This record gives sequence, structure tokens and C-alpha cells, in this order.
Amino acid sequence: MDFATLAVISLAAVLGPLLALPRRWHLPVVLGELLAGIVLGPTGAHALHAGNPTFTFLADVGFALVMFVAGSHVPVRDARLRSAMRVGLLRAVGVGVLAVPVAVGIATLFGTGHAALYSVLLASSSAALILPVVDSLRLGGPAVLQLLPQIAIADTACIVALPLVIDTRHAGRAALGALAVLLATGVLFLVLRQLERSGARKRAHRVSEDRKFALELRVNLVILFALAALATRTHVSIMLAGFGFGLAVAGVGEPRRLARQLFAVTEGFFGPLFFVWLGASLDLRTLGRHPSVIVLGLVLGASAVAVHLAMRFVGQPLPVGGLASAQLGVPVAAATVGSQLHLLRPGEPAALILGALVTIGVAVLSAGLAVRAGLVEAGPPSAEPATGR
Repeated sequence: MDFATLAVISLAAVLGPLLALPRRWHLPVVLGELLAGIVLGPTGAHALHAGNPTFTFLADVGFALVMFVAGSHVPVRDARLRSAMRVGLLRAVGVGVLAVPVAVGIATLFGTGHAALYSVLLASSSAALILPVVDSLRLGGPAVLQLLPQIAIADTACIVALPLVIDTRHAGRAALGALAVLLATGVLFLVLRQLERSGARKRAHRVSEDRKFALELRVNLVILFALAALATRTHVSIMLAGFGFGLAVAGVGEPRRLARQLFAVTEGFFGPLFFVWLGASLDLRTLGRHPSVIVLGLVLGASAVAVHLAMRFVGQPLPVGGLASAQLGVPVAAATVGSQLHLLRPGEPAALILGALVTIGVAVLSAGLAVRAGLVEAGPPSAEPATGR
């Protein structure tokens, strides 16, 4: 790992914005970054080696930051969500209930024994993908408002559940580790809220802005990395630490300046590096050596879409259900953790990513259908991740 390699990674990461540039396509930036990693990894040119310890550690930093930003963008303070909370909760639970028998059938059909993992994958929704699409297309109305708590609940629940099902032999240890991380984030939320109410945060903000100290960014990185350390010591994915801390910050209210700083650090370097690393860690040639794994990925993606579209029977428009099926964080984490712990079969990590790509494709099409169906409003329906400070 050297500066030349970092230059190659940074150049590869530019493919993400290039693919996402045409607005009518509504493609997530991470798609191009994943593709760049795949092309430069063992699937293609062998120029990047995901097994390099330095590369892996930097990718872990990026993973923690990506999940932190995703959690901080969940509109937990939006008062308009209260009226839609009950419907969103019931639909999230409904999708989760439907996912279980479907996942059992898939695990039995392919003989993987990963029914619990597939249940979590099928039930998940990616707030990090869906919220930007909702905002950029100005989707609105009651159906979209009910979608927001649905994806927030599903994303949070599945992120908590994933460490428990990815390694069932150590589920008890994972449960205790997840509990420790959740308790720590709960305490942090109370501390941050008290600092906000007492005015201490605002005073520190004024000093930092006047002296150019970037104190808020520094303190938040200290907390994030400490939670990530707790997660790794308790054998829990750093995904839970990042997302949980992001929710805590969103609950208190993320200052605009901190949001801009985190955007620069995450989207400018560490986030793209993580997704390029993830693409480089996948050897898609195993899909050719194991054709059944291709079918597994397609079935997982189609099944995730199907269980979300089933909410049409309880009043959710089909385009909104298709948008809710978009997955990224949970499949990425499952593929990452499963590969690191050698818990998945050959080609199975790539199958999980393939399934996620299927849902992303359906979500992009569904977003366009939602616009044509008139599910739009004058302003963005979700709350801003920042509070104007």
C-alpha cells in the first residue's frame, strides 16, 4: 500500500460520480465505485489487493463513517413522521414476517443453511440509498411519508439483527456485544442532548468556528472510533457502532457545519475507498465456477422485491414498495463480515451483492414510476440532516 495505490483508488472512485451524473438514471454513486473495485480486483486487472492490511483498515474506517452518515440522515426528529409511524412500523413488521418463510425456502433450495441471514437481508431497506432518491426527486404525499419510518425501522432492526444471524454459533456473544454497543450509544445520546440543552455545544461551536479548530468533527471522530473499537472488541460489526452513533446524533440534531465536514471526509475519500475495497474483495469469477450462486443472487434480489411489493395488499402503492426494497448496507456488511470470518460459501458474498444490485435496479425504476404517478410535492419530504447551526 503506497501513494501510487491511493492515487489509483481515488481515480477509480471517480467512476461513481460519472455514472451517477445523468440525473434521469437516478443511479447511486456507490454503484460506480463498486464496479471500479471489481474491475481492478481479482475479477479483472488484479491491480488492487483487498487482503492488504492497510487497505483493509482504511476500508473499515470508511465503513464506520458511511454507516455513521447513513444513521445521521435518518429523519428521526421530523414531527411529520409521528402520524405515519404506526403504519410504517406495521409495514416493516409485515415485510419481516413475510421474509422468514421465503428465506427458509431459499436456504433449503440452495442448501446453504443461512435462512436466518437471508431473512434479515430480505427484510432490510437502505435508508442511505432511499432517502437521497426521495429528496432528489421531491417525492411526497402520505404514501412517501409512511415510507420514511418504515425504512428507518427496517434498517435499524436489520443492522442490529445481522451480527446475531451472520455467525449463529456465537449468537450469544454477538447479542452481548450488540447490547454493549447499543447501551453505549444510548448513554452518548443522553450526554449529547444534555450538552445541547446546556448550551455547552454551542459555546464550543463558536470557539471552534472563530479559531478554526474543527472541534465538532474531532470529537465526533473520537466517539465514532471509540465505539468502533468497542464493537470490534465485543465481536460486533462496526456497522452497528457507526449507524447507532449516527442515530444518536440525528436525535440531538446534527449541526450544518459538522454535516459538511463529515460529507467531505466520508464522500471525498473514506467512503469511496471502502466501496472500491469491497468491489476488489469480490471475485465474481466464482460466479462462473458456481452457476448456482448466480441464481442465488437473482433469487435473493427478486425475493426481497417481492416481499416489499406485497405491502400493496395493505395499501402501499407499488412504486413505493419497489423503492422500499432497495438494499445496500446490510448486504454489504453481510458480505464483508461473512468473508472476513469465512462463514459464507465460495461465491456467496458476490451473490449477496448481486441480490442487492437487483433491488437497486428495481428501486431506480420504481422511483421513476413514483414521479410519473404524481407522488411528488413542492419541497423534499424528509427532514434536513442538519439543523441550521
